[in-house]
Amino acid sequence: MVMEEGRPGPSKPAGDRRPQQREKKDKQQDKQQACEGFSIRAMMKNSVVEIENLDYHYFLPLFFDGLCETEFPYEFFARQGVHDLLEHGGNKILPVVPQLIIPIKNALNLRNRQVLCTTLKVIQHLVVSAEMVGEALVPYYRQILPVLSIFKHMNAASLPHHKAEVTRAFLFNLGDGIEYSQQKRENVGVLIQETLELFERYGGENAYINIKYMIPTYWSCM
Repeated sequence: MVMEEGRPGPSKPAGDRRPQQREKKDKQQDKQQACEGFSIRAMMKNSVVEIENLDYHYFLPLFFDGLCETEFPYEFFARQGVHDLLEHGGNKILPVVPQLIIPIKNALNLRNRQVLCTTLKVIQHLVVSAEMVGEALVPYYRQILPVLSIFKHMNAASLPHHKAEVTRAFLFNLGDGIEYSQQKRENVGVLIQETLELFERYGGENAYINIKYMIPTYWSCM
């Protein structure tokens, strides 16, 4: 068939444009630049923050210090920053444990319900965040457990009748991903029971006897 002059040729099928669209998208992705968090570059367009590359000896204690905050947005940034760092820290977390004890103790000693709940959830996340962290916390029970002993029976009426139910419920949540939000899991007594049981499960052979020494009313979950 001979095409007449002056007439437009047949249009290209839509499928012919897809490679160009994919190529354009790939180029945009290539422009993304990895950068450290909390830097000027992190605020720039197409920047990808790599939490794993942060200096954990500096930033993790800094965010733990923020657990004492109660006003928005400071408490939100501190809480979210702690959980993000614990989620991605891996083997960087264990060496920093000694630097976290004073911030944890300071937050617990405020005896503020909101701060207690936030700090207990953070402690739980810390215990399971990396190998050996639970055992590394055992020598610091004397700093952490006194306040937990005081508030252990808070909201006791709403606790399950048998402590094993607390363990099963918490381990179920652990398997599906713990809810660390500020709006949920606000029963201080339950959070303390969960935290103590995590201490025992992840603290090694000396964990239970040290917990029992500080909190005589605690019974093993094992």
